[in-house]
Amino acid sequence: MTEKNLKDIITEKALQLEFDKIGFANPLNKVDSNNYFDEWIKSNYHGTMKWMESRKEERKNIFNYFPEVKTVISLAFNYFTQRSSEFSQDCNSDIKFSNYAWGDDYHKVIKNKLHLIKDTISNYDSSIKTLLCVDTAPIMEKKWAEKAGIGWQGKNTNLLTKDLGSWIFLAEILIDQKIEYDTPFEEDLCGTCTACIDACPTNALTEYKIDSNKCISYLTIEYRGDFKDVNLHQWIYGCDICQEVCPWNIKFEQVKKDQQFQPRESLVQFFKNDWKNLNQSNFKSGFSNSAVKRTKYNGLKRNIESL
Repeated sequence: MTEKNLKDIITEKALQLEFDKIGFANPLNKVDSNNYFDEWIKSNYHGTMKWMESRKEERKNIFNYFPEVKTVISLAFNYFTQRSSEFSQDCNSDIKFSNYAWGDDYHKVIKNKLHLIKDTISNYDSSIKTLLCVDTAPIMEKKWAEKAGIGWQGKNTNLLTKDLGSWIFLAEILIDQKIEYDTPFEEDLCGTCTACIDACPTNALTEYKIDSNKCISYLTIEYRGDFKDVNLHQWIYGCDICQEVCPWNIKFEQVKKDQQFQPRESLVQFFKNDWKNLNQSNFKSGFSNSAVKRTKYNGLKRNIESL
């Protein structure tokens, strides 16, 4: 099997599974040549996310995570169905909820798709080794997407693409085969725009850097403590402000008719009841197979009560 054939096989399968972009990167690329990650950790911008620090050597050097890797395959999946602000208006509610978590747990949905790609690879050559990554692996996903030519990391620190904006899930397949590499994306198309920085109500953003301690998304999902004088600006899970104001999203966002990421009926009902009926039981049933379980019932209840 030639390198080009393997690349074509993987690309064709990824597109069949409705991935919107795929790129192939050389693992020898430096993803933190300016020590950005070390400085971010030293500034304590990761907050209580201590796993970011504990596995930082793997994040900075992918060979520390998967020594056999010869190609980093980066994939992007557009999940955009509607803007959070529009959904809240449709439900006659002031409460806001990040749109990536309206439907099924993307970790499971995307990982299942990666397994199907892995099966395709194994069918052609069972000796090939792969490692599948969706969000939780200790690698710098956005930087690898840049190296694979998918897009660039914007001033809001999200991965931006020229034709879809930033409403995308990223995933990776690390493979022990050298496959023809794509040209890294080296342009910075944010230009002089500071819309995301200006719009952030908690001043969590500076150019290309985020202080998690101030970020509403971090506070409502990852942070486990009590709030003291925190204004969540009506967000109870996540925050989409820096994406909603981005000109690349305003111009290029595309609605995807994927039922798995549409608002689940239980979410609609919670909104229509102004979240007053949330309890342990309906949280468990209403958010079954949902990324919202990350914050747990007590976390979501805390967020609601802090408004």
